[in-house]
Amino acid sequence: MKYIKGIEGFSQELPVAVMVGKFDGIHRGHGILTKKLVGYARKHDMTSMAVTFDISPRARLKSDDIYDKNIITSEERAMLLEKEGVDVLLELEFSDELMAMEPEDFIGLLYDTCNMRYIICGTDFTFGHMGRGDVKLLKKLGAKMGFKTEIIEKLKSDSRDISSTYIREEILAGRLEQANSLLGYNYFVYSSVVHGNHLGTGMNMPTINMIPNSNKLLPPNGVYVSRVDYSNQKLYGVTNLGYKPTIDEAEKKLSLETHILDFSGDLYGENVMVEFLRYLRPERRFKDLNDLSSQVKKDILEARRSIL
Repeated sequence: MKYIKGIEGFSQELPVAVMVGKFDGIHRGHGILTKKLVGYARKHDMTSMAVTFDISPRARLKSDDIYDKNIITSEERAMLLEKEGVDVLLELEFSDELMAMEPEDFIGLLYDTCNMRYIICGTDFTFGHMGRGDVKLLKKLGAKMGFKTEIIEKLKSDSRDISSTYIREEILAGRLEQANSLLGYNYFVYSSVVHGNHLGTGMNMPTINMIPNSNKLLPPNGVYVSRVDYSNQKLYGVTNLGYKPTIDEAEKKLSLETHILDFSGDLYGENVMVEFLRYLRPERRFKDLNDLSSQVKKDILEARRSIL
């Protein structure tokens, strides 16, 4: 998949099938759009393209602090879309100029510059300045300019639309099982493994340490049953997200620390995906390292029970 940042100088000879959005989370609803987009493009010898933005429009407009962080990072989004077979990911800067662009001009940009001849979206799709463009206008522009428009009904769960907002609420509340159901896959953090303080090794329970992206939306600090995806291996583990309050350090840094069950090996510098399966308990300070070690052993036992 080609990952292109900025529309300047972009050119495409083949006609392009497009979907537009922030695609934060690439949830089950997005999955339906993506599958239909890729299928239509392949059937009609077109290039499939997801058009997205460098930041959430809602974050840019400061409508709600909840949108300051993303369910998935730009790198994770590209990884998921490539896995679904999308040919091109075009990331636009959500600049003042783009924000002020009239709906007709935005669609014209996609039509002229990107050679868009097909667009698929949900019933609530809006575009252009202040979201003044809607699916009714999109169909009208398609008929006038000569591109096909396909509108898909929103996917629901428990009578509520599946959306990034819904998923955010579940992640922030620590309800990972529900969040995973809405996503259609396990919520995850993808990052490289770094050196920690080797405390786990000293307790004979070695861990891999990761520093989450500062723009990543994270669940509450605490301990989770997890699954580690590395080099096509899927291994279960126990993950602690937080600041390690039992350890006295001058500078506390948020970290993600995972003990991988029944695994020995050196993963330093490797890119690893840690999937969150279930919340176990909150992070807390222990009296000493012996108490901490005892609790970690209990966490591991509970994790083993839950994955049987």
